[in-house]
Amino acid sequence: MGSHLCETLIDLGAEVVCVDSFITGSRDNVKHLKDKPGFSVLEQDIVEEFSVDGPVHVVFNLASPASPIDYGKLPIETLRVGAIGTENAARLALTKMARFVQASTSEIYGDPLEHPQTETYRGNVDPIGPRAVYDEAKRYGEAIVSALRRSAGLDAAIVRIFNTYGPRMRLDDGRVVPAFVAQALRVEDFTVFGDGTQTRSFCYISDLVRGIILLGQSKHYGPVNLGNPREMTVIEFAEAVRQAAGGGGKFVFRPLPEGDPTRRRPDIQRARQLLGWEPSVSLDEGLKLTINWFRSRLGK
Repeated sequence: MGSHLCETLIDLGAEVVCVDSFITGSRDNVKHLKDKPGFSVLEQDIVEEFSVDGPVHVVFNLASPASPIDYGKLPIETLRVGAIGTENAARLALTKMARFVQASTSEIYGDPLEHPQTETYRGNVDPIGPRAVYDEAKRYGEAIVSALRRSAGLDAAIVRIFNTYGPRMRLDDGRVVPAFVAQALRVEDFTVFGDGTQTRSFCYISDLVRGIILLGQSKHYGPVNLGNPREMTVIEFAEAVRQAAGGGGKFVFRPLPEGDPTRRRPDIQRARQLLGWEPSVSLDEGLKLTINWFRSRLGK
């Protein structure tokens, strides 16, 4: 996600400093930007205090392990970057008198009892379950950004991101899009957790980045949901991947992981009203672009 945001901002004529520890990311994702005028990389863990030379107009904080595999392996790091890292990034924005955009997540809502999820819904979250390190890090991130907005005048915005996919995802990150795409291209069986009736909504990366930038350019605080309101079951999504990739095996069912949400769909009325935003890339188009990228990496 960060590499696509950097790329889009550079294409818009901005100067971009990419700050990343690469603890879960890949340097290859920004390799094609290294010779672009105005682009630089600061390899830095934002849990440690850091600074950026020169003026800064917007700070986008996307820093966090995001897949269950990653935050399962890095639980303390996930909590610390959501807490200390978010505060450090927000204080950089305060020092530079810059706008601050905090990337939060639909996991704020937990396994929701309200459907679709609106920004006023307070969620159904387990604070001690296996997903808690990610969920609570994001909840704390929203809390400290809100506190700095009230107490220190931070010009802040919060975006709640729903399932987003596209090129440059890791094949082994454990999330459903790369997992199904890799299995389809390798003509392997699809691994489905639970009975496959749990739902998700899938937003293509270019749509998501466009929304984040619009929020950064606005004066709105939010929180604002960004995601695609088209809801589908995991089984329906697997069939869409099979059709787009032209292959794939049968369904193999595994137990649903503890705490895995059963329904997920964003209400995006606030994004429509405040930002004039809604997704425009269809699932068929987004899957084609994503599968072609993975196919080139797998040599399929």
